[in-house]
Amino acid sequence: MLDKSAAQSKPRTSGPLAGFRIVEFAGIGPGPFACMMFADMGAEVVTLDRVGARKNLKSIAGRGRKVVELDLKAKEAVAQVLNLLANADALVEGFRPGVMERLGLGPDVVLARNPRLVYGRMTGWGQHGPLAQAAGHDINYISVTGALAAIGPKEKPVPPLNLVGDFGGGALYLVVGVLAALLEASKSGKGQVVDAAMCDGAASLMSMFFDMTAAGRWVEERESNFLDGGAHFYGIYECSCGNFISIGSIEPQFYALLRQHAGLSGAEFDAQMDRKAWPALKQKLVHVFKTRARDEWCKIMEGTDICFAPVLTMAEAPKHPHNAAREIFIERHGVTQPAPAPRFSRTPSAIRDAATADIAELMSEWKGGR
Repeated sequence: MLDKSAAQSKPRTSGPLAGFRIVEFAGIGPGPFACMMFADMGAEVVTLDRVGARKNLKSIAGRGRKVVELDLKAKEAVAQVLNLLANADALVEGFRPGVMERLGLGPDVVLARNPRLVYGRMTGWGQHGPLAQAAGHDINYISVTGALAAIGPKEKPVPPLNLVGDFGGGALYLVVGVLAALLEASKSGKGQVVDAAMCDGAASLMSMFFDMTAAGRWVEERESNFLDGGAHFYGIYECSCGNFISIGSIEPQFYALLRQHAGLSGAEFDAQMDRKAWPALKQKLVHVFKTRARDEWCKIMEGTDICFAPVLTMAEAPKHPHNAAREIFIERHGVTQPAPAPRFSRTPSAIRDAATADIAELMSEWKGGR
């Protein structure tokens, strides 16, 4: 894997968000991830952090920023922030509801200074509701939306890392919301508040499963449905080497290829969608896939329409031929990390280095125009 530091250091005008200015109030999880995406897409992102934070300027989620340390409890610092926000396009904060207001930086104050500003708020429970002031983490937000109960083996739910609440239901919905509000502001000349809550986003991500439940195609019992590990043709199997492979042969033509390449000629495999037969057929596949090592199954199935892939670790993933060909992972400053996504044909995203900055210089620069 090549070091893409030089190649990724595009001009500052690179990316579809070049020219946009975003102020980020330092936080953890989804807020920084969203601002990483904004920075990758060319926006000038300034992170306001507490004095003495000593932010890791080479962190993946913190890449591409200008970092300013401020004591927001000081009136002078708040005044400086307001002056900076007067020339910003968007703000991103992830505090509990009411914190920004107590700092003197709530939406009413900020939008009075800059009516075009998009005010992005990232929380777990949202800006209102019985739980709005309660602490929580991804596992809690996906618990109350039905998502966690649907994931895992029959015995108990299994948290899917913090991908569903923090990043899928949180950061990505914040990105969509802020971009939509920026687009609308370009027409109306008016900004607005974007209330992005992880529980809202996680619930939204469950739309298809609520739809299938209403249609009688999904039951609320883990490992009983075709997408939750219940079906023999959609799941994860251990190989003789102790590694794993995944198959997703849902469509009949893909299922036929699975049968062909795995030697599943028995008549019992004919009734693909018979739920009652799934447990027994799954056990048969358990034995089949343990007859060969993962690499052997890759030679047999990878690249076919079976819908097959090896289950790779984070250490293995960058070395996979497909990932390497598309440069999905890059090495920067000795750290392997995902490259910017999605890709743009005319205004490509790029990774820029983070650096410390002086707020007085930024205010002067931003007042001077784009």
